[in-house]
Amino acid sequence: MKQEKIDRINTLAKKHKTEGLTPEETAERETLHKEYVAGVRKNLTGQLENTYVMDEQGNKQKLKQREE
Repeated sequence: MKQEKIDRINTLAKKHKTEGLTPEETAERETLHKEYVAGVRKNLTGQLENTYVMDEQGNKQKLKQREE
């Protein structure tokens, strides 16, 4: 996510706390927030896909996705 969008999220958050948001600003904030969360999840998934755990014998094992 570009820094401009992050700055806009922060600006809307500050405005929400002080004076409130218009319905258009609320919708924009929700859209930007969803985009931000999706980016964080994508980055975390990428990190976890390249994470290995070593057992007592020193063998590397790739993390497996938990079945829910």
